[in-house]
Parts: sequence; structure tokens; C-alpha cells
Amino acid sequence: MTEHTEIFSLESEYIALCDLLKCCGVAQTGGHAKLMISNGEVFVNQQVEQRKTAKIRAGSVVSGEHFCIQVQ
Repeated sequence: MTEHTEIFSLESEYIALCDLLKCCGVAQTGGHAKLMISNGEVFVNQQVEQRKTAKIRAGSVVSGEHFCIQVQ
């Protein structure tokens, strides 16, 4: 499986982590996104992030197995 790399442009100050995963197609549903986060499968700036609604701001890199999202 190839890595899904994407640049996401914010339209506001921040986006909730679970919403970002859903918007970028990493997770099929919000519930799937929350499960990925609670299972420790999602990293924000190379640190495991387990807060489902963590505020992701411009300059952050959200990654996991087979995906990388650069937030602008």
C-alpha cells in the first residue's frame, strides 16, 4: 500500500483532529477516525496524539501508517 500524502489548507484557525482525518479521506467516518486516534495510530508532529478533538493548526504534520497530512 502506498503512502497517502496531502497538503490541507485551513479555512479557520484550527480543525479538530478527527475532522481532519475524515476530510482528508484517511478515515471513512468520524467514528473510524476516533477509533484510529484512541488506538494510538495517529501522530501529530511525531508525537502520539490521543485527544480526538485536538486542535490542529497551520504548520502541523499529522501522520500514521500510510498517510501524512501537512496542514497549512
